[in-house]
Amino acid sequence: MKKQRIEFLFVMIIMMLGHLFVFTDIPFKWKALCVSLYGIIILVTIVSLMLENRSPQNTLLWIYILLFVPVAGYLFYWYSGQLLLKGSLFKWKRLNDREVLEAFSRRKKKKDEKRLKDHQKGFSLYLERGRIAHADTDTKTTILRNGRETFHEIKRRLKEAEDFIHIEYYIFRSDRLGSELIEILMEKARAGVEVRLIYDALGSLTLSNTDIARMKEAGISVHPYNPIKSGFFNQRFNFRNHRKIIVIDGKIGFTGGLNVGIEYLGEDEEIGFWRDTHVVLEGEAVQTLHAVFLLDWLDVCGERLVKDERYCKAIPADPDGLVHVVATGPETEDMSDHYYAMISCAAKSIWIASPYFVPNQAIRTALRIAARKGIQVRIMVPEKNDGFLTQYASQSYYPEALKNGIEVYLYKKGFLHHKIIIIDGGLASIGTANMDMRSFRLNLEVNLFLTGTASIQDLIRFYEEDLEESRRLQPVEFYKRGMDERLKESFARLFSGVL
Repeated sequence: MKKQRIEFLFVMIIMMLGHLFVFTDIPFKWKALCVSLYGIIILVTIVSLMLENRSPQNTLLWIYILLFVPVAGYLFYWYSGQLLLKGSLFKWKRLNDREVLEAFSRRKKKKDEKRLKDHQKGFSLYLERGRIAHADTDTKTTILRNGRETFHEIKRRLKEAEDFIHIEYYIFRSDRLGSELIEILMEKARAGVEVRLIYDALGSLTLSNTDIARMKEAGISVHPYNPIKSGFFNQRFNFRNHRKIIVIDGKIGFTGGLNVGIEYLGEDEEIGFWRDTHVVLEGEAVQTLHAVFLLDWLDVCGERLVKDERYCKAIPADPDGLVHVVATGPETEDMSDHYYAMISCAAKSIWIASPYFVPNQAIRTALRIAARKGIQVRIMVPEKNDGFLTQYASQSYYPEALKNGIEVYLYKKGFLHHKIIIIDGGLASIGTANMDMRSFRLNLEVNLFLTGTASIQDLIRFYEEDLEESRRLQPVEFYKRGMDERLKESFARLFSGVL
């Protein structure tokens, strides 16, 4: 905490110096003193930054920002650059989660690998050794391809709940859709069903205090993840819960890319059509997904439900391939490794869809090598993104991809938000993690890694349909873009380490 207090003191001093320099008529010698003090603070910060032994790219990025963006650069560094604290902030969660997941894994029966190909076996073994993510076998997965399908099914299943409903969302809005779900949840709570809700305090800023009070009054246990005010001084507010989880009676689970808001139904006029994907889980994998929720519940309120057999009992379904439920976060930082491992085992094709394509060096290298080996590599992104930095930072990576024969497709029908990777038509990932640094390093995420399931064929079919709504980016066309576009890309790419 001493380091954080010093940095906070530096922020206060810098703001005071900035005010004196710009908004007062103090003599020149005092203004020169302000500049000198500012320079000393920046120099001390740069030395401290270098001693942290970050990657050379990230170190240089922050040095440039500190040097060339006076005052605002330091404030941005303080808010977004001081993220190495996560090791201590999340140490307890990392150790506790590992213990619980190990206990869950010991309950699972040995998987049948007879029908798996070598690369599928290898990837499954990698997940089990690296993340204690043992495969669930007696599991069924069903793909829901848009918001209307997803929330129709969610409402239907919620109304059928008899014992408990556990929900966790990054964005939960108090709009029409959110209100409909809240009414269902309150009705079930009044009928004696246990209802627990986790919402991310930053992502769900538009969830009204009135709705929260109404839910609590109806008997729903509601807790925010990582309230902003509680993490202001230790940078914890940078780490957000990006997961989307629903577990009903231990029988049904939902996860994927859709949050709770009318834009996910395509009803926001500014955004337009919203292309997204969700998954319905039945069987053993629901237990593993539920463990992720229960561990987050313990984190937000201290209530330990993870060892209660009532919440942890697996209910098998008809077997359909292997399903690995993998949760990652700032305490593990390994979603990038999982994506890299998938890409590296490809022999024929790599199909990726992501709203934000800001890959790290490892992912770029894996894709480049795959393309040079003659493997078909396709990347699908929205033609128009929902932010300046994400739009142009993603665009800055297209030249490297096109140069190496990677196919880049721009989805035109609306905003593409799902996060899909399909390898050789028999291995797939779907979940909450984007192809960007926030999902790799800062956010709590949960993905399903599917091996040989029938649902992969649905993902393939929907991906091919999305290709018809996309245009392939042609190298000659892209290279003719103007200097203004190139400047925007280069500027936005400077911030790729925190996007």
